[in-house]
Amino acid sequence: MTDTPPDRLSNDPRSKFHDAAALERGIGIRFKGVERHDVEEYCISEGWIRVAMGKALDRRGQPITIKLSGPVEAWFKLPAE
Repeated sequence: MTDTPPDRLSNDPRSKFHDAAALERGIGIRFKGVERHDVEEYCISEGWIRVAMGKALDRRGQPITIKLSGPVEAWFKLPAE
């Protein structure tokens, strides 16, 4: 695995952008210059993140998310093994 995090990553295991190995290392996200800890999904090239909108759930029991646009930076918190 490289030291560059994936361009797009999701916490949802049903998503095609889910990568368990990358998530195990821990991903740090900085959005508009502020470090965020509540990101559900991100895309660096398109410049957006998805965050949960309060405690609201959809009919499948998944958190309702909102898409925020802006500059996104990502890094791994732990080194590669």
